[in-house]
Amino acid sequence: MSIYDKLAELQITLPPVAIPAAAYVPFVQTGNLVFLSGHIAKKDGAVWAGQLGKNISTEEGKAAARAIAIDLMGTLHAAVGDLNKVKRIVKVMSLVNSTGDFTEQHLVTNGASELFGQVFGPQVGAHARSAFGVAQIPMGACVEIELIAEVA
Repeated sequence: MSIYDKLAELQITLPPVAIPAAAYVPFVQTGNLVFLSGHIAKKDGAVWAGQLGKNISTEEGKAAARAIAIDLMGTLHAAVGDLNKVKRIVKVMSLVNSTGDFTEQHLVTNGASELFGQVFGPQVGAHARSAFGVAQIPMGACVEIELIAEVA
């Protein structure tokens, strides 16, 4: 099954690449690796602001991470032209805007990791990962995720 068939089955439409809000580019390719800049959580077209452990639940954070994964796939599609060229999701780094006593950053990040597994399958979608709790993310977003992928 093509990646696009799987996305259609999951009722996912890839968004266009977001215009950077600062002095960076959305992606850089070197050799067979594509590095995607951090994408922040959005809901209904606006920044999904909030802090885990204060006013955002783990389940809401997980949904935010899933939404970011969709945005990341849109950027990856723009970078390589065809998601079927993705040989491996190599690394995911997740920053979770959270209180000092919140300890479920890994569960929040599962929202992205699980979707990559669904879309790309267990071999291509399985990746190394880091999930950090941070004091703040630009524009007050609840989650930010960056990604490294290997392409053909």
